[in-house]
Amino acid sequence: MADIATLTVGELRDLRLGNLKKAVDDWRVMAGKLDKLAVGGSGDVSARDLERKAKAADWEGVNATVSREFVTKTAKQFEDAAAEAKDVLGILSDLASQMAKHKESLETAVSELKARNILVLGDGTIVDNGPKGPVNEQQAAAKPSQEELEAAKSRITRILWEATETDRIAKDALRGIMKDQHDFSGAGAGSLKEADTRQGREQAAKWKKDILSGDYKKWSDDELEAFNRALTLHRDNPGFTEAFFTGIGAEQTLAMWRELAHPYSGAEEGDRAKLLARVQDNLSMSLANASYGDGPAVEQWKKDLIAAGPKQLPGDLPIGPTGFQVMSSLMQKGRFESEFLHDYGTALVTHERDRWRGDGEPWTSGITLNYPDDKKNSNDPMAGFLEALGHNPEASLDFFNDETGKGDKRISNLEYLVGHEEHGRKWPENTDGYDNLGHALESATLGYSYDSKEPAIPPVETTEQIRARTERTALAMEVVGAYADPEVLEKQKGIESSLARVAAGHMDSINYTMANWGGMGDLADRDGFYGKNEAYLRDFGEGDTTAFLRNIAADEGAHQTLAQAQQIYGTSLMAAHGDNQADAINAAENSVRMHGMIDEARMEAIAGEFKDEKEKRNLELEKQAAWIEFGAGALVGVGTGLVAAPTAGAGAVAVPIIADTVGSAVETAVGNHMMDWLKEKEYKNAPEAIKSLDEARTAGAVNATAPLREYLIRTGVPEQEIQDLMPDMEDAYNRGRAVTDTDNVEK
Repeated sequence: MADIATLTVGELRDLRLGNLKKAVDDWRVMAGKLDKLAVGGSGDVSARDLERKAKAADWEGVNATVSREFVTKTAKQFEDAAAEAKDVLGILSDLASQMAKHKESLETAVSELKARNILVLGDGTIVDNGPKGPVNEQQAAAKPSQEELEAAKSRITRILWEATETDRIAKDALRGIMKDQHDFSGAGAGSLKEADTRQGREQAAKWKKDILSGDYKKWSDDELEAFNRALTLHRDNPGFTEAFFTGIGAEQTLAMWRELAHPYSGAEEGDRAKLLARVQDNLSMSLANASYGDGPAVEQWKKDLIAAGPKQLPGDLPIGPTGFQVMSSLMQKGRFESEFLHDYGTALVTHERDRWRGDGEPWTSGITLNYPDDKKNSNDPMAGFLEALGHNPEASLDFFNDETGKGDKRISNLEYLVGHEEHGRKWPENTDGYDNLGHALESATLGYSYDSKEPAIPPVETTEQIRARTERTALAMEVVGAYADPEVLEKQKGIESSLARVAAGHMDSINYTMANWGGMGDLADRDGFYGKNEAYLRDFGEGDTTAFLRNIAADEGAHQTLAQAQQIYGTSLMAAHGDNQADAINAAENSVRMHGMIDEARMEAIAGEFKDEKEKRNLELEKQAAWIEFGAGALVGVGTGLVAAPTAGAGAVAVPIIADTVGSAVETAVGNHMMDWLKEKEYKNAPEAIKSLDEARTAGAVNATAPLREYLIRTGVPEQEIQDLMPDMEDAYNRGRAVTDTDNVEK
């Protein structure tokens, strides 16, 4: 999108559609008149009548040829003129309708963003219009976050891009209809959809010639830029993607990128490398679009792509990467079709397990396939494939539940990738694949793309939706069990943030699991209290869950995600029990205990990592307290809260919220107030200096009890009762700390 100039906000906002609508009306009249001249009706003379009479007449001499041919050709021109008029009418009608929708979408977006203190200027600039300078808590809540500003920019950019595309397709379609100044063809596109398909096929034919002739190997930067422009404009157009890739064939699809990415002269650098990065992204999205085709040619092309996986593609070099390595490098953007991902993944894992029987690096090649080039050149095909799964939740869930191998070597793909003791994957030493594995696990367990800008927990209204929810929760339990082993996590550095997001999305089951001390949960109606049946919760196992939280909460970003998610879920649990004070306080106590578990893991990690460096330790402790800024995002309707990702590139994560699952308590005044507080409150606790673990724990406790304090204020609980509660809450926090406390140097 960034390579193509688009309409500006001002241009679309100020677009006057009156003249376009008048043109539509005029062409409707013209099309009607020409249709009558062409085919007749109401007894009028028409070209078709003249043609019929000319063919039936008993011509003699020259008239038998010249005159008959002239009348017939003239009649055909009238019919073609009428057809072209209908085509113009169709294009203009679609243009008027779609541009009106684009303009309305922009106006709606600008209005909604303004209400959130985000201004959209005429050139598309997004401006924070929230309170400036020192602000109180209420003012801070009205200030848009960086994530909200970025989401606003993305939303406006998408609207402008779609409007520009509509304008371009219409313009090219009208030019195509009018290209012959001396004749009517009657073969134009009658709608924008048809025009888009035709234009895509024309571009596919053009670029197919360059690829099959080998000219692409000598492309200049300008020629490569022109190819990238075509990909940018048509990457979501099946007319282009299916025709182009089936036209050049599967192996040439792979050979093209392999030779563009790493020609005989070596990996590209500078501006050429930056351009190749854009080409790689657009090729990936184009391939994803083509994967949805179901015609015979596309189906064969997909089979051929998978069959080419084990083959070497040396190009002009003596050695080269395999088809799997090249294809996986082109799977990092876009959403590939589920069945294709299933077949490709099965072939990749099976090939890898058959090939890699001992030590060593089966995927090294020294060929650069990814831009920007990280100089690692591991070309691990599993990484790109897992990234594709990260964008397709259904395919990802299916993949991790699937198995490969025979006999006693048959294990699930989850076991293979996480590290089965005997038959697990030996990951390349220089791979970035753990990030990609995390992304795939997120989409599989959460039900939406890991980088979704608008994440939402999938509904559970139909039998199929309930089945999918049950499978996601079952997989989440397996993930918790797998990463309860600290050695597994130690080997897969970089996956902690994704695991925290998995936990955040299943915070309801995690709280349910930990509310079973001594196996007494059933006696205390744990199922009813947490809404097990209504929310389809699962007990992950207290031991595994404890170890899992201890392991991942030690990471700074993961701790932030977990603590914010617990704040959201704990507040909603209190709200769900409404005016029942005993139950609400019980919910608060359980949540405080969970906070203690999460906080202790991080504080112990700080103490251990910087135990001999007091200054660095104090800095980390200050950060530990200062990050507590409960402005993670507004609620998305009922049933979901959002936690903004602490790491760049990731989307927000949807946290389950108990609403209608535990009676109808949220309809009470107290329940509604707590949910409003959760939505609007930006809770901050940033002391000037945190000099010890004790002070960090104090900050954590303040954060943990924030929802309870709000509840006590709202319900007017007497001071004496609050005094009686304080030791219970302190004990709950410390009991939580004790669960994850291992060998704290300052305990």
